[in-house]
Amino acid sequence: MDAIKHILSRYTAFLWALLKPLGAWGVFAIAALDGGFVGLPMDPIVASYVYTDRARFLLYVFMAAAGSSLGSLVIYAIGYEGGEELLRKRIAPERFAKIHAAFDKHPFWALMFPAMLPPPTPFKLFVLAAAVSEMSFVRFLLAVFSGRVVRFLALAVLTLKFGPDVVRLTGDLFRRHYYWGLVAVLVGLMVWLVIRRKKRKTVESTEASK
Repeated sequence: MDAIKHILSRYTAFLWALLKPLGAWGVFAIAALDGGFVGLPMDPIVASYVYTDRARFLLYVFMAAAGSSLGSLVIYAIGYEGGEELLRKRIAPERFAKIHAAFDKHPFWALMFPAMLPPPTPFKLFVLAAAVSEMSFVRFLLAVFSGRVVRFLALAVLTLKFGPDVVRLTGDLFRRHYYWGLVAVLVGLMVWLVIRRKKRKTVESTEASK
C-alpha cells in the first residue's frame, strides 16, 4: 500500500510540474481528460493550484468544473449511441433498474448528486446512465457543472483552511466511511430540497393572496 501511495504521489508531482505553467488552463485540461478518458488525480492538482494561488481559487474551481463537464461529453456520446448494453455489462440488473428509475423521476438530481462526490464514486457510470435515459444535452451539462462546482468549491475551502494535505486525509476518510458519507450528503440534499420547496410554496401563496 505504501508503494502504491508513493507511486501516486510521484505521478501527481509529475503532473503538477507539467501543468503548473499553464495556470487555470492546466486545471481545465486535466479535468477534461479526467472526465472523458482515464481517471486522473484531480483533487491533488486542484488543491495545489488553489494553495499556491489563493486569490484566484474561484477561477480554478470553475475551470475544473467546466473542464470536467466538457470531458464528460465523450462518455455521454458513447452512451447516447448505444451505452445501454455497456452499462448492463458493468452493473447488476437490480442496480441498473434503480439508476434508470432515478433518472426517469429526477434526472437532474440523479446526475448532480454523484457529480458532487469524490472517488471512489463511479461517476462515469452515472454519465452513461444519463445518456442511456436520453437526458437532454443542456440539462446534462448543467447537472455535471453544478455538481462539480460544489465538489471543487468544498475542496478549495478545505485546502485554504487546512492546506493541501487535506486531500489525502479526506480521501482516506471518505474511502473508509463511503456509505456513511453518501448518507450524510443525501440527508443534507433532502433537507435543502424540503426547505427550498417550502419557500417556493410560501412565495406562491403570498402572490396568490395579493
